[in-house]
Amino acid sequence: MDYAALTFTPCCETETLLGEGPVWDDRRNLLWLVDILAPALLSWCPATARLDRYEMPDLITSVSLTGDDRLLISLRKSVCFFDPTTGVLDTLVTPEPNRPMNRLNDGKIGPDGALWIGSMHATRPAQPTAALYRVTPDGGCRLMIDDVHVSNGLAWSPDHKVMYHADSRAPSVTAWAFDSLTGDIGNPQPFAAPTEAEGLPDGAAVDTDGNYWIAGVTGGCVHVYAPDGRLLDRIPAGMDAPTMPCFGGADGQTLFLTGLTRDAGGKRSEGRLMSAHVPVRGVPVARFGQPLVGGIVQAADGPIAG
Repeated sequence: MDYAALTFTPCCETETLLGEGPVWDDRRNLLWLVDILAPALLSWCPATARLDRYEMPDLITSVSLTGDDRLLISLRKSVCFFDPTTGVLDTLVTPEPNRPMNRLNDGKIGPDGALWIGSMHATRPAQPTAALYRVTPDGGCRLMIDDVHVSNGLAWSPDHKVMYHADSRAPSVTAWAFDSLTGDIGNPQPFAAPTEAEGLPDGAAVDTDGNYWIAGVTGGCVHVYAPDGRLLDRIPAGMDAPTMPCFGGADGQTLFLTGLTRDAGGKRSEGRLMSAHVPVRGVPVARFGQPLVGGIVQAADGPIAG
């Protein structure tokens, strides 16, 4: 792939204070994302160039798809179902009732159909008080990784045998052996450790070749790593502080990228929703309670396209 040919351009002129968590909705043909600090849930329709906004009662840190018309979102402390048509919020679980120093952060549905949701120490310098949890549709919540500063970088390999997880302030990316039937993880292996100058690891996605794309939030770039951990390239993001890439679009070959607004050294860099056309597709993303089997989302009444 010619990474040097990739150029990110703004999807719209709307500034995001702390844009995060993009996920492509193949049923609605639009992109969901969050602006954590607004706080608001946003949707972007490429076909109509329409941006819709849903105000939230607290910080919103991630958004995921479900098997019905609702979404699964994480707020500062709770995981909730949200109906964008009615505006109704229903709390499913509060993963960290006894860790007041933390807030929830990066969350994604794994190939096992569970929500994997991480937390972060809410002040700087970040301390290792955070964790990663596995949440199931019955409200079950299991601690999977502890002693984390800022949980980020969740993504899974195309064969569902590897889960990637980053601690943005360690900083490190770890590859875990993953069992998509049970949701168990094990055998953690160091994968990457980009520095602050290179771009601390933030949100991530994996393509169908198995390459791991992760935003370098302090480096204005997207790192691309081969499955064996080799750095393939660092792609300029077109903004100073990119936060998470996501594959989507009608042909699956649009790489969306969120960003945060940053003031540093008297210079203001606005966070934007950006995109670039890429010659590769992303790994299918599951819906809550619907595990992936062979790249297909399993629904209660049969398979639907992932």
